[in-house]
Amino acid sequence: FPSSTYSQIWADTQRELDTMLQREREEFLQPQEDPENVMKMLATAYVQYLAIMRKLDEAHDHLIHQQKRALVRQALDGVMGRILEIKREMVALEYSECHSMAGILMELQRVPEDIEIPIPKYFIKENLGILQYREKYLHEILLNAGLLEQEAVTAMTLQESIRVIQVAERARQGRARAAFMRRIYFEEKRQSQKGDQKMVKSPDDAATCIQKVWRGHRQRKETERLREEEMIFLGMSSAEMMNGTGSLPPELEAMNSLQKANVLEGEVRERPNFSFRHELRAAEGPHIKETLQNEITQCFLECRHITGRFPDYPPEKAGGSKAILSEKHPEQIVQELAAKKAKAEAEKNEADKKVKEVKEPVQEKKPEKAGKEVVDEGWKMAPSNFLLMLEEGSSQYQVFWENRDDKSDFLQDHDPELIRAGERGEVEEEIRVQVDEVMEEKLLRVKEAVDGETGPPAKPGKEKIIEIPSRFHLKKNPTQTKTVMSLVCRTIDSLYQELAEERLLIQVKNVNLSDYMGYYDCLMSILREAGAMPVPSIPEVRQLVALYGILPLGSQTVHENAPLVKSLLLAGPAGVGKKMLVHAICTETGANLFSLTPSSTRKYPGKEGLIMMLHMILKVGKELQPSVVWIGDTERLYAKGALKGEEEVNFKHLARLLPQFLRVLKPKDRILLLGTSRRPFDANLGPFCKLYQKIILIPKPDYLTRFGKYLTLWKHYILQSGGVLTKLLNLNCLAQVSDGFTQGHFVDVVHTVLTELRLLQMARKPLSTAEFVTSLARHDPVYREEEETFQ
Repeated sequence: FPSSTYSQIWADTQRELDTMLQREREEFLQPQEDPENVMKMLATAYVQYLAIMRKLDEAHDHLIHQQKRALVRQALDGVMGRILEIKREMVALEYSECHSMAGILMELQRVPEDIEIPIPKYFIKENLGILQYREKYLHEILLNAGLLEQEAVTAMTLQESIRVIQVAERARQGRARAAFMRRIYFEEKRQSQKGDQKMVKSPDDAATCIQKVWRGHRQRKETERLREEEMIFLGMSSAEMMNGTGSLPPELEAMNSLQKANVLEGEVRERPNFSFRHELRAAEGPHIKETLQNEITQCFLECRHITGRFPDYPPEKAGGSKAILSEKHPEQIVQELAAKKAKAEAEKNEADKKVKEVKEPVQEKKPEKAGKEVVDEGWKMAPSNFLLMLEEGSSQYQVFWENRDDKSDFLQDHDPELIRAGERGEVEEEIRVQVDEVMEEKLLRVKEAVDGETGPPAKPGKEKIIEIPSRFHLKKNPTQTKTVMSLVCRTIDSLYQELAEERLLIQVKNVNLSDYMGYYDCLMSILREAGAMPVPSIPEVRQLVALYGILPLGSQTVHENAPLVKSLLLAGPAGVGKKMLVHAICTETGANLFSLTPSSTRKYPGKEGLIMMLHMILKVGKELQPSVVWIGDTERLYAKGALKGEEEVNFKHLARLLPQFLRVLKPKDRILLLGTSRRPFDANLGPFCKLYQKIILIPKPDYLTRFGKYLTLWKHYILQSGGVLTKLLNLNCLAQVSDGFTQGHFVDVVHTVLTELRLLQMARKPLSTAEFVTSLARHDPVYREEEETFQ
């Protein structure tokens, strides 16, 4: 589609978003007393925001104009964050991660697929080059360390060997014949040159040759000019094509594809931003500088008129002249400074009182008399960090883009005025720093001449203090401090290589979240409406993994402002796809995958070694974020009984350090602690559940997933392994018999049956149901007692 189509999609979506923002201002800010009405409001907004997010992602992926993409990206991040905030309110209201959405979908005339979480494509596309380089670098490290599994060499059949020999022999004969013909050609050419040497061209012949070439070139140009005049006369010129009445010329099509490639690589075309910054500095710099100096001088004179002396110049750490250049009256500034000083003294007095209270025995306070009744104002929406961002983006769209006609702008070039508006703030900040240096020197000379003050005031914040990181209580042990300080001098590349060689940093398998297949079960919604809390369905698991794992890791803005989830646990029987979901999170976000296992942590024994290992992971993970720290079979960290083996005991020591590891993580750090567990009920549930903020229960596949109308796991795995479906293979029977088994069992059965020999025999001996049932009977299913234990 042309770019104008996606501009129209953006315009329509922006109008829908404005309607949603108006509705939120009217409904969500008012207290609500009926929980059912509140849940209906939240679920409706949730579904509508998902539809808006899907359209914004489509527009952002196809738009070429960089400034449009930036504004769409802002709206997309804001909608993602708002979805996470609404999800938090829904969970707090129902005390459940899964909700009954059937009624809302019917009312809005939507299908269950509309509540799937769309994953923005820019998570990968904007960092594609970096991710490809990082993947290649990790592959080289593992290859040099001998940690990659070599591909098995398969023997060739007799027919394949004969075919290879025939191809090689025919190629050899072709090369020999080509060499023979080449010798004949040169021999004939040599003989003809001997005859031509006797005849030398005259100057007239040479001039005739040159004239022939020039006249041909001139005639071709004249023909092109006449053709263009004829096209203009017929109304079919290239100018009309650019106005939308014809197709694009090849030059513009090639240019358009080049622009698209540049967008994906994140390059800035033609004039970079610094040229606009240079123009602004040259054109408006002197005026900005003079205005700042006059304002600062006027402020100092007014302060001296009120206080009787010139004030001290604010340090750069406090903002420099920003701290004094405000729209307030100087008297108000003086009052604010006095108020801050009084507040600091009050805080100091409170701290002294607390110290005294700790030393003195605490007296029990008498309970207050129950006088007035507590009035319940009802539910009210929590403050949002994204509504202001969405409203700012909406106002920018209305000012700059709503009424702009871009139909003739096939180049989709940048708008210089918008770039200048964005660069003007940075130019003013650069000039303000220069003005501060000059005005500070002038103020010192004026104070020395008028007030008699000499010497510059002490500038706080100039001394560099080298602090030892206080993570994991390092100051208590000098050995730990020395170990961690040794990491400060190491580069990220060296730490990255060590983590890869010790198998703490592993390769990510290329699987997407959509590969985790499953059907919506309408029976679940009926059970939830009746008050029951059934196991989440596979589509609900996909939604939760996308909400708590993929969206925050993929967007820095969302991670910093949305409800923060630092740790996530995937619990379920063996073979339900927990490991696949871990790799899907990393694939969709381009995250590094750190794997903590007893074998990978054995090189770091004891508490000091584990602390150093976590510091290495933290340093590399922050530098190359997003990152996922995966702990497989995490229940072993909190096992109730005694563990056997030094590796297991050392691995269990990690449980005491992980809470401190999570406390170190800040909202700006896109690092997720991800655990998987096959038997979470074997762990000490107190500290085990405190470690993970969110716990997602992974179910075994239901009948619709095993055998659906359009999608079946059995059919998918058989076709993927090269099998052919026939009437002898009853998938319905397989779906009935495989009740209680997991996806891992299905994959194992298919690989066991469809060997290389069996695939060769398939033409004369089709697949039958009995082959798969016989292999399936050798596996143990997930029994009902185990399911109840998980719940």
